[in-house]
Amino acid sequence: MGPMTLDGIRRVLLRDLASLAAQLAAYPDDASLWREAPGISNPGGTLALHLAGNLRHFVGAQLGGTAYVRDREAEFARRTRSRADLVAEVAAARADVEDTLRRLAPDDLARAFPIPIGGATLATEQVLVHLAGHLAYHLGQLDYHRRLVTGGGSVPGMQSPSALADGG
Repeated sequence: MGPMTLDGIRRVLLRDLASLAAQLAAYPDDASLWREAPGISNPGGTLALHLAGNLRHFVGAQLGGTAYVRDREAEFARRTRSRADLVAEVAAARADVEDTLRRLAPDDLARAFPIPIGGATLATEQVLVHLAGHLAYHLGQLDYHRRLVTGGGSVPGMQSPSALADGG
């Protein structure tokens, strides 16, 4: 698929998970995580649960063999979890990503991902790049939600390219 490396994918995922944790910390209280706004169906808390569940399922359970069982429906239905709970979910996702991707070999990227995605058999590299894009997409939505409902500004270091140089 190109010059992307396993370490590069790992660093991007870990950087964006750190940004996700920083975004959650920037909400002033638990209630603002769940505040709905016109035209936005998923508040920040929902997005955080969805992102953590997505990575714990596809990276942790499918690639890493963890015992995590995803409840995708609950990711979109729960509306009362605390920031501390959400930060713990993100930390668990980060640990799954770190542990799993450190154990993979570069040759594993060309192998078929353990399960079909959208009915298609894809290379592990394709799935990991997709997951990184999915994380970044929803991270931007979460940032927008936080700014909209709190009036807050940017979060320092958000998705900084320099975070990719430090080893993740």
